Amino acid sequence: MPKSIAELIDRLGGAEAAAQLTMVSTEAVRKWRSAGAIPSRHWPAVLAATGLTLQDLPGGSAPDAVSTRPEAATAALVLGDGRVFWGRGFGAFSDGMPAELCFSTGMTGYQETLTDPSFAGQIITFTFPHIGNVGANGADVEATTAFARGLVINRDITAPSNWRAAEGLARWCQRMGLVGIAGVDTRGLTRAIRDDGPPNALIAFPQDGQFDLDALVARARAWPGLAGMDLAREVSCTQSYEWTETVWDRVQGFGRQSAPRHTVVAVDFGAKRNIFRNLASAGCRVIVVPATASAEDILRHRPDGVFLSNGPGDPAATAAYAVPAIRGVLDASVPLFGICLGHQLLAHALGGTTYKLARGHRGANQPVQEIATGKVEITSQNHGFAVDEASLPTGVVVTHRSLFDGSNEGIACAAKRCFSVQYHPEASPGPSDANHLFERFTAMLAAEA
Repeated sequence: MPKSIAELIDRLGGAEAAAQLTMVSTEAVRKWRSAGAIPSRHWPAVLAATGLTLQDLPGGSAPDAVSTRPEAATAALVLGDGRVFWGRGFGAFSDGMPAELCFSTGMTGYQETLTDPSFAGQIITFTFPHIGNVGANGADVEATTAFARGLVINRDITAPSNWRAAEGLARWCQRMGLVGIAGVDTRGLTRAIRDDGPPNALIAFPQDGQFDLDALVARARAWPGLAGMDLAREVSCTQSYEWTETVWDRVQGFGRQSAPRHTVVAVDFGAKRNIFRNLASAGCRVIVVPATASAEDILRHRPDGVFLSNGPGDPAATAAYAVPAIRGVLDASVPLFGICLGHQLLAHALGGTTYKLARGHRGANQPVQEIATGKVEITSQNHGFAVDEASLPTGVVVTHRSLFDGSNEGIACAAKRCFSVQYHPEASPGPSDANHLFERFTAMLAAEA
């Protein structure tokens, strides 16, 4: 049996082979070696690859769950590796729904983040300590429900102080059926996620105040994770509809598109409302279709262009039904623009592949460089997978890269008249540096008219 992590990595065939088998970066494998332990979320893959048991792994025994509950604690953040973070619950009571625990670096826009369908299957740790201080309102939502499975914050929610606030965040969470926990060391939690990757977790906020920690840890540990999971089908609309609302104005609020110049079919893989608003504001008649729409379903609307939206889950899983439809659109020579999951699905349709990032990009302050010009944009992002540039065929050009880790942030294919970016140009929440991409898309449509 291997007596050290180094021996185990050698048994897996070296650092690169170990990274490939467990779907992590080689940097993560390096951290296994330096830490002398492997994070629990990687145990199943390691055990399957080596034939070892958990007891055979160096440092493989799970840490004991913290059983000492502070007197004021009413909720617990429970990780699949046995760690428990106690805090004060708010929002909706919950027995704990397993999810991937991630962190978001945005300082504002928590309502938009929590209702972003891309966060389906995830619990969000907000790195900014003051969450909820501007309250909640009916306009700052990206969907009719909250798709995140919970939120973790540092400070207790204070009374809202903003002229647009209609209610407090805790009350809003309760109405949305969303559980939260406050009083957690979010800085330490963020470091752990940064170093070890996003673990399985759940937030328990039981109405009766009783905690069965062993059962909660077991439930979190047993959750299969987002790799291989198709969630777009679950969060997408179920039938086609037309969208006319335009972006919000401080004086007039939301407007209406009454004289569109182009017809765009938007495929909803988990779209945010502000994406559709930006398309409408750019002069588009927006027809929204479900994620499972076929090429025939899309093309029967005789679109001038097609848009592929953001969404949750593993793009390789969603690609099973999305790629044939996308290829049908490309073969029909209809201009196409994709973002986030749509970007990843376009890469699959063009012959590329995707992989799971070690920690993902989530927040409103992500720097991206346009390769052709050297221009840097600060962008809004939310994704845990990325396009593998090495897999892209000839004719597909890499247009943007992340300045955080060098991962792909954009592609284009002139022959197929399509382009896509990994980030969110609708900036809800976030900066508006990349808003010009909607104008770039409509310029393509005008050129084809």
